[in-house]
Amino acid sequence: MTTTIRPTGPLQQGADGAKSRTYDVCVNSRRVGRIEIATDARFGAAMGRIDGLRIDEADRGRGRGTVAALAAEEVLRGWGCGQVSLSVPADAAAALRMAAALGYTERGRNMIKQLPPAAPELPAGAAGRPMTAGEFDRWERADVESFAQSWIDRGVPAEQARNKADSEHRRLLPDGVATAGAHFRVLEDRGTAVGSVWVGRSALPAEGAYVFDVRVAEEYRGRGHGRSLMLLAERVALAGGADTLGLHVFADNVPALRLYESLGYRPTRYHQYKSLL
Repeated sequence: MTTTIRPTGPLQQGADGAKSRTYDVCVNSRRVGRIEIATDARFGAAMGRIDGLRIDEADRGRGRGTVAALAAEEVLRGWGCGQVSLSVPADAAAALRMAAALGYTERGRNMIKQLPPAAPELPAGAAGRPMTAGEFDRWERADVESFAQSWIDRGVPAEQARNKADSEHRRLLPDGVATAGAHFRVLEDRGTAVGSVWVGRSALPAEGAYVFDVRVAEEYRGRGHGRSLMLLAERVALAGGADTLGLHVFADNVPALRLYESLGYRPTRYHQYKSLL
């Protein structure tokens, strides 16, 4: 029996060159699943994405998903994509095994923490305060560049990475530091500003508070301020009525990953990628 993917409708194309199409996964003429293929609007037409791969329960464990994923990669090559990404729930063991077998590499993961009922205390000498408008302007310039560079360092073309950084800031912070629901705090250690954290709301990895950015000034790193900033983020989240706090961390940022694990964060979704060249 032959496993193939067959379009369920016409190719969808946007004015910016974005493409998407949904396919049925078939064994001979029998439908056994579904897969969605698209270019990644965040990065441009050169990066593809596989979404919503699902095989009916009765046909699982027979390699149908693997064949469908390989067929999807061929479609994306035909669209001119040089890289493909996918996102897998942390508890989807079979999908994670399939991705590993097909040569996908983890780029990053979403994590979440169930917050305690009482706000944690900051270390002695540490205190948080709102970020000023002047500090925000300096922070935003640095953050856009840092965000773009983090993707460039992981193989995303520079122009696409910078476009993503600019568009994400415009989308998430339309009113700058005054954007509703965005909370910017500066951490001070004995009166000296040593870092900052941005806490907002997000539906990923689950509805609740979300750490969009946390950073320690370079000259103050290695002194435990990252942990203090994450405790400050918990205080902000709890003050806003949230009971969970989520975040994203790149897989190669081992110190940050270890910090989050030690604070009780658990993975909810793994983001993986593969070169199509």
